[in-house]
Amino acid sequence: MKNTFKQKFLLLIIIGFSQFSFAQYGTGTYWSLDGNNIMEVDNGEIVSKNAQDESKSTTIISKEMLTPKGKSPLNVVRFAFSEDNQKVLIATNTKKVWRYDTRGDSWVYDLKTKSLKQIGKDKPESSLMFAKFSPDGNKVAYVSGHNIYVEDLASGETKALTTDGTLRLINGTFDWVYEEELDCRDGFRWSPDSKSIAYWQIDAQKIKNYLMLNTTDELYPFTVPVEYPVVGEDPSSCKIGVVDLATAKTTWMNVPGDAVQHYIPRMEWANNSSQLILQQLNRRQNESKVMLVNVKENTAKAIYSETDKAWIDAKAEATGWSWIDGGKKFIWLSQKDGWRHIYAIGLDGKEQLLTPGNYDVIELNSVDEKSKTVYFMASPDNATQSYLYSVPLNGGKATKLSPANESGFHDYDISPNGKVAFHNYSTANMFPLSDVVSLPNHKLLSGGQIDPRAKNYKIPKVEFFKVKTSEGVEMDGWMVKPTNFDPAKKYPVVFYVYGEPASQTVLDRFSAGLNRLYNGSMADDGYIYMSVEGRGSPSPKGREWRKSIYHKIGDINIKDQALAAKEIMKWPYVDADRIGVWGWSGGGSSTLNLMMQYPEIYKTGISIAAVDNQLNYDNIYQERYMGLLPEDKHYFVDNSPLAHAKDLKGNLLIIHGTGDDNVHYNNAEQMINQLIKYNKTFQLMVYPNRTHSISEGEGTSKHLSSTYTKFLKENLPAGGK
Repeated sequence: MKNTFKQKFLLLIIIGFSQFSFAQYGTGTYWSLDGNNIMEVDNGEIVSKNAQDESKSTTIISKEMLTPKGKSPLNVVRFAFSEDNQKVLIATNTKKVWRYDTRGDSWVYDLKTKSLKQIGKDKPESSLMFAKFSPDGNKVAYVSGHNIYVEDLASGETKALTTDGTLRLINGTFDWVYEEELDCRDGFRWSPDSKSIAYWQIDAQKIKNYLMLNTTDELYPFTVPVEYPVVGEDPSSCKIGVVDLATAKTTWMNVPGDAVQHYIPRMEWANNSSQLILQQLNRRQNESKVMLVNVKENTAKAIYSETDKAWIDAKAEATGWSWIDGGKKFIWLSQKDGWRHIYAIGLDGKEQLLTPGNYDVIELNSVDEKSKTVYFMASPDNATQSYLYSVPLNGGKATKLSPANESGFHDYDISPNGKVAFHNYSTANMFPLSDVVSLPNHKLLSGGQIDPRAKNYKIPKVEFFKVKTSEGVEMDGWMVKPTNFDPAKKYPVVFYVYGEPASQTVLDRFSAGLNRLYNGSMADDGYIYMSVEGRGSPSPKGREWRKSIYHKIGDINIKDQALAAKEIMKWPYVDADRIGVWGWSGGGSSTLNLMMQYPEIYKTGISIAAVDNQLNYDNIYQERYMGLLPEDKHYFVDNSPLAHAKDLKGNLLIIHGTGDDNVHYNNAEQMINQLIKYNKTFQLMVYPNRTHSISEGEGTSKHLSSTYTKFLKENLPAGGK
């Protein structure tokens, strides 16, 4: 039977689109529920595209529809449809709040009445955050000025649901540290019946300001305050309220535990309108409780809990909860048996291990209850790679779905019905390949052609290796040898390092071996470029590997790097007198520690945006991995680069932005003072008002690259000898 795309689209409208709200800071992929189509912005319009053939496209919301009377068409940054697919909520004119553009203006286009209307038009420009349709599609709620508002779409009436919000009393969103370290941004949730909203209130009134100094934007310098709780400072108070839309009255939930000495990183409605479910972490972050809160009775009980000698991570997804069995169970990840595994947890507290075995689940991708299948990423045999696996929803042996002949790094965006996925595949030596596949058979549906950009892209020739230290620790590594490599010659080595629990550097995917800061080709110039991955990295090698760094950032990770370097220095083509290292953020800290704790190895180092003193960094991150004051203070002090400044011998370049709201500039200045104290010469490059990315301002990235490259060439001469 002939079925045109237009007919398919009419069916699609009936089927509906997955409700992927742009609450956090992005829509991700907006799939149709049948898994055949996606919605996206194309040339200023909202269009529906066939997932297998993007040339089959139908415009849903045209530029004309997106044009307010007497104005230019809206620039659609994000959008979300109401559940009945009759209205679309549009975010435009967005502005950054720290990392992401989570505030802006919001408009609603009504497909039935063909009308475009601005939401919260009485609020300041670009001030609306996390605007969301109510489940019944009749209202839109949003945050502005740290208060929560709701607007009735039929009448246009706006009601303030909270009125006490200030710069420091925060309703419906979060303070700096919750956002940075717990990925919390959108701070309110509609109840399924559209009658109430549950939200976080963060009281940061007692949090001290870090004052960043702006010396360039005005004639007189001025300070930019950021509420920033450093190690040892109490966190903001956190509580959960439920506000009734009819009365605008908030009832504060009786969640057990001190509101200051506990975090609530995750909260949702428990698949109904009478209960909330939340995760609570203690201040040390080594006790996690999942609680069920009865809203009407205002009672809470823990239905699942676990402890760890080190730390427990917050639930990976900041929004949403993976419900199964009609809301009687949910999917949860835990490392309690020594490996990161998937569990099904019942509201009665009963649990079932779904992925038994001595391997780690890297990521939970999708739960398809209809086919009784759970999709996840894992790589049991190679910690540098990633593959798609499936396991029955009742648990059992995992099945590898990624093609056996495609070793490397895979990534999947799976449709809501679990039948179709956008698939990306690359290796360190291969440009990324994108296609559309069916699941679970991984049959190619479309795509798979080599990206035309690959022809003009010079990919470094990356070699992977393993190195075992004198302590018996086996580490993965990659290296790029000089272009005209001569094994009879000795070459300088530049190590790229991170070394903390937040990131992995040795991965068999495109970008390994690349150095965007080097102006030119390191291989052509005669450097061996290399990275090795020690304990404490988030590699899928089991809990003990990852959590052995507890209390030991600046210790065990530094030792592993140095001992690996000692073994590598024995290689016949490595020049042991020309060893360099560089890193950014935690990698900048590692660079300093390596230069100062092992000066006999590392002769040249470039440290960018480093935490020089662990007592300077925020409480959530640093206390998670290093402990609490005062009992654990010696771990922070003894393992900070600041404690080892007196031992610097090599060539050091320190780079930092004065506008860094993450790793503040006082880190650099404390290190400068310490180096001066011990008469240690070094070089310094300060970028005025640049943030942690050191990317703002005309010419900044180019200048950073030039500075990096010049210092390296002058202090670690390239070429074989």
